Amino acid sequence: MSVMDSSIELPTGYRPSESEPFMNERQKEYFRRKLLAWKDEILRESRSTLSNLQEDIGALPDLADRASTETDRALELRARDRQRKLISKIEAALRRIEEDEYGYCEETGEPISLARLDARPVATLSLEAQERHERSERVHRDD
Repeated sequence: MSVMDSSIELPTGYRPSESEPFMNERQKEYFRRKLLAWKDEILRESRSTLSNLQEDIGALPDLADRASTETDRALELRARDRQRKLISKIEAALRRIEEDEYGYCEETGEPISLARLDARPVATLSLEAQERHERSERVHRDD
């Protein structure tokens, strides 16, 4: 059965548990649905951002109002760019589910904790590997 086949039933209130086999079909379906819901939410927000950006600021006679609006738009565009990058990470996570690679650390191959995946479903590194990566970045940034 394909992971992307939505015929997998999840009990109401289902949460992945350490007591079941890691990344079994129910866990994969749980994370697939969580990722898709997150992506839908981001897309809804970005449509709202687009309609806000399309409002005509030329109608604002006051320079301070116009400058304030321009600043708001720049912030919205930066947020939209972050959302675009996040959607890309969500899509990569969905591909990993499809390819049975989801939930495993890219660095060590070890399972990523369910708690970490639940909090950050696009995580590709275990907590330990992520901490090593961040320490390494700090060391190189200080050079």
